[in-house]
Amino acid sequence: QVQLVEDGGGFVQAGESLTLSCVASGDIGNIGAMGWYRQAPGKKRELVASIAIGNNRNTNYTDSVKGRFTISRDAAKNTVLLSMNSLKHEDTAVYYCNARRYGSTWHVDYWGQGTQVTVSS
Repeated sequence: QVQLVEDGGGFVQAGESLTLSCVASGDIGNIGAMGWYRQAPGKKRELVASIAIGNNRNTNYTDSVKGRFTISRDAAKNTVLLSMNSLKHEDTAVYYCNARRYGSTWHVDYWGQGTQVTVSS
């Protein structure tokens, strides 16, 4: 099992910044990628950003956050950060940390409890 604990959500004004953190613990040896998802009221959960766990550290962002959000990883601390700048009202959502373990033909997702981000317009 993998445990994920998020921190850093809050209430901010449009244009301000927040940084979310996610600390992973447990059986994290074979995790292939980590990322952040978000879910706004009445909407489906969507991928915000992801980072590969490995030497390449490839990152991926949803179009709406490109140039504003940055995902990074501190391997020594088993931590993934999401730095969010120029926040917009439409970024308001519950943000969930995700860790994905890959098999040859399958994957398993682990989730944190979620942290609320509210951006006032």
